[in-house]
Amino acid sequence: MNLPTDLKYTRSHEWVRLLGGGKAEIGLTDFAQKELGDIVFVNLPQEGDGLVPGETFADVESVKAVSDIFSPIGGTVEEINEELADEPEKINQDPYGAWLIRASGVKEGETLLSAEEYRAFLAGKEGA
Repeated sequence: MNLPTDLKYTRSHEWVRLLGGGKAEIGLTDFAQKELGDIVFVNLPQEGDGLVPGETFADVESVKAVSDIFSPIGGTVEEINEELADEPEKINQDPYGAWLIRASGVKEGETLLSAEEYRAFLAGKEGA
């Protein structure tokens, strides 16, 4: 499984790329996109919306189900990835390149995991 070591991860399968200067990108992990199957629609927040760690900020629809996306960090939505409106399948094709939002005023969540910790978490799930 592809887990870039420069990212942080959540137990709800989002990734965070800390960009510095209080900014970050958020997306869905490789594990999440595989579990969801073919993603056919992405419902993203508005620019300027607030982000609260652990609260829903978007959802994705796949051929299997609609799934909520939870914010791993606090901050404000600065930019949404508008390409995903027309091409939601980009999440399946490149989950770590197809960011959902860019945030500013980021307050890092305490529950973010390193790639190693996330891999161990996934291994525990598979063994359950």
